[in-house]
Amino acid sequence: MTVVTGLDVGQLKYDIVQPTLTDIRLDGSAAVNLMTGIALAESRSAYLRQLNGPALGLWAMEPAAEADCWACLNTPEQAQLAGRIRALMSPDPSFMQLVSNLRYACAMARVRVLRADAPLPNAADAAALSAYHKQFYNSALGAANAGANRVLFQAAIDAT
Repeated sequence: MTVVTGLDVGQLKYDIVQPTLTDIRLDGSAAVNLMTGIALAESRSAYLRQLNGPALGLWAMEPAAEADCWACLNTPEQAQLAGRIRALMSPDPSFMQLVSNLRYACAMARVRVLRADAPLPNAADAAALSAYHKQFYNSALGAANAGANRVLFQAAIDAT
C-alpha cells in the first residue's frame, strides 16, 4: 500500500503562500486560496517531482513554463516584480528551485496565472477557483479535473 502525505494545508497557506505573495505584492485572499489549491491539485502538496513527467515542485511547473514566465518578467514593465522574485532565489539554477525553494515555486506559479485574461475568482468559491486553475494553469490538455479538484480548493479555502 502506498501512503501519500503532504504538507499541512494551513501551514502551506499561511507559512509559504501568503508571505510569498505578500512579498511579491500579488496577494489577496483569492490569490492565496488559488495558489494553495493549485499546490494541492497539482501535487497533493506531497510530490516534488512529477511521476513520469517533467514538472517540478509542489506547483508542478515544467521548466519550459518557468522559462516562459521569465520571458514575461524580463520586460521593462515587469522589472520590479522580477526583482522581488529574484530576491527569493538562491544561487541554484532557477528550474531546480522549483523543487528546493517553495517560495520561489509559489511565486512562479502566481506569475503564470497573472497572465490570464480573466480576473481571479471569488476567494470563497471553490468551484470557480478550481475551474480557473484548469483553464489558466493546467490547460485543456492537462490531467486536472476541475470538478474532482473542487474539494481540494475547498480545503485551501477552509485551511486555518
